[in-house]
Order: sequence, then C-alpha cells, then structure tokens
Amino acid sequence: MPRSGPEVADIFRRYGEAYRAQHTSLSTAQRRVMTAIELCRTAALGGHVEACDQCGHKRIAFNSCRDRHCPRCQSLARAQWLEDRRAELLDTQYFHVVFTLPEAIAAIAYQNKALVYGLLFRATAETLRTIAADPKHLGAEIGFFAVLHTWGQNLLHHPHLHCVVPGGGFSPDGTQWIACKPGFFLPVRVLSRLFRRLFLEHLEKAFDAGKLQFFSDLRALSERNAFRRYLAPLRKAEWVVFAKPPFAGPEQVLDYVGRYTHRVAISNNRLVDIEDGAVRFRWKDYRHGDRQKVMTVSADEFIRRFLLHVLPEGFHRIRYYGFLGNRYREQKLAHCRDLLGMPGPEPSDCRAPKEYRDHYEELTGRSLRQCPACRQGQMITIETFDGVTGPPPYRDTS
Repeated sequence: MPRSGPEVADIFRRYGEAYRAQHTSLSTAQRRVMTAIELCRTAALGGHVEACDQCGHKRIAFNSCRDRHCPRCQSLARAQWLEDRRAELLDTQYFHVVFTLPEAIAAIAYQNKALVYGLLFRATAETLRTIAADPKHLGAEIGFFAVLHTWGQNLLHHPHLHCVVPGGGFSPDGTQWIACKPGFFLPVRVLSRLFRRLFLEHLEKAFDAGKLQFFSDLRALSERNAFRRYLAPLRKAEWVVFAKPPFAGPEQVLDYVGRYTHRVAISNNRLVDIEDGAVRFRWKDYRHGDRQKVMTVSADEFIRRFLLHVLPEGFHRIRYYGFLGNRYREQKLAHCRDLLGMPGPEPSDCRAPKEYRDHYEELTGRSLRQCPACRQGQMITIETFDGVTGPPPYRDTS
C-alpha cells in the first residue's frame, strides 16, 4: 500500500532539479541516486496493471529503482538477508559493539570514502579478532559481521560500524567452544586503544602511499608535517567503542539486524511534513535522554545531508569476518554447531526461483497479491507497460 505521508522522493522531485543546478560539484554517484529516487515507482520506469479476480478492482504498480539508497527499495533485500542470517544463528549469547570514527577523521573520510571506510572495517576486524584471540581475554577465534552506518539521527556525517558478535569461538586447536562470560564480551577500553592505534597506522600508510586526497578546508593536509600535526591530538584522545547490552537471545539478533542492516540515512516514516521549502523530521536526541524531537531544516539542507551518505559504487557496507567469513562460513558454522551440540540447519529449497511476490510473502508473511478492496480476491497482472525512459542502467547492491 502506498504511504499517505511525505517521502524522501517527494523532496527530491520538488526541489532536486534546483539543487542540482545550484550544486554543480555533485558527484556522479550522488546525481544517480537523486535521479533513481525521483523516478522510483513512477511511470518513467514502467510497470503493470493488476485486477482482482473476485471484485474486479484495478491498480497500477510502477517499477522500483532498486537503488540501495532508496528508502522504498529495501524490503525484499532485507527480508532475504534476514532469512539467510536466520540459518546461521548459534545457540549462544550475542553482543553488539559499535566502533566510531572521531569527527576529525570523519572529515577526511568524507573526501576519501572508499579508502577510509575500508580502513574502518579493517581496523575494527583486526581489533576484535586480536583481542579475542588473546588468552588474557578470551583466547578464541571469533566470527562476526559489521554494518557501516555513516549517519547520526540528525543526518549529519557520523561514520561508525555496528558489529554483531556471537559470544564465543573456537579454541586455538579447534577442539572446543570457548564461551564469553555471561553478559561480558571484551574490555571496551582495550578495544578502543588498539582500534585507535591500528586505524591511525593504516591511515598514515595510506598517506605515505599517496592514496589520500584533500580538498577545500583540508587542502593543507596534503603536506606531511601538517597531516601529522592534524593527527597528533587524536593519538591521545579516547576513541568511542561502545558495547551495548547483550541481546536477550539469538532471535533478538534478527530484530536488531532487520532495523539496522538495509537502512538508508532516514526512513520515510520519520518525515513529518514538507512545507514552504522546509522539511520537518523526527529524530532521537541521545544527548538528552533519548528524547524524541522534531527537527526543521531547509529542503536544500535536507538534500545536502541525505547525499552525505551516498556510498561509492560497488562498496560493500556489510562484511563478514572470522568463522563467519564468506570463504569458509559453511564449514566453520557446521563445526560451531558440533561444538555447541546444535542440530544442523534445515535443507534450503533449491527449486527454481520464485516470482518476487511469492518470494516476498514467503519471507515476510505479507501478501502483495491480496486485493486491497475486497480482501478476498487475488490481484492478477493483466497488462504490462514500458517506462518513458526505461530503468536506470545502474544497479547498486550491498
């Protein structure tokens, strides 16, 4: 069912053309995202006509843009991802750890997204695996996945990784499962200091290799001494690594990942209204007791903030490590289940791919076929039509 409230697409359709004309320095990726969202679920991309086989009710369904930054195009991808992860849940406690880049590094990250976001993943993974493998802490090989978020509740640039980690891992010889203490994963201060050291080492190596670019207010950092002076205070500052309370159980992990993995900077349901060139949206003020507030910004400022979070083409914002790493995940998870005394997962259905509406209903329990008018009949496609411009030639995936 279409939303009755305002959407990000409405803002782009109303103010996007003027924004592009005024901001000629927009990247190709940002322009593509704007265009995709503007065209999503419109006649420009084509679609089909459906009719109810009971009451005759008709509706037009336009095609989606399939861009990963579009708030309307994540439902099926999220449902499939959750189904895949459900088969990998282990009978153990799970932890949620967040690694955040300092504001001074975030400024460099915005001008070097692919490189610095990649370093964030690398330093985080090395930190977790190194400390977990240390016999003074856990002494085990762990597995986890990490999800990149680049936004805060106010939509400003705030790069951080959400990591979901099973509470234990293999012993060094692989013969036993070593579990974390109940309710405790790894010491946050130890994680924070190693993360800081590793990230800054990787960043300096990238600078020495000539891989960093600096523009505008950061242009002076191209000179080595200026770059080192810029980093000097960060070597002593406390970097934020936050361990949230452990999940209540494996199933609660799925509640979490459903909210956090396939999200864009803001969901449509947070928008309040668009009026007189201003956008109002709900946000949670974490600095004042998680109070729910409404923020008002100009349409231009809203678009600017949204576009801060456009990722480089092909960049993977969900990554897997340790025994959840892609290469040996199936074998290592089977070994985890053996050590934990768990049964194996149910065999997957390898038959021919289902039509997307059947697939969506199977994964979510919600029908896209039920007639919205009589609630009895099924909507049947009676006509298809091509778009005015055709679908965009790009497809962005996680």
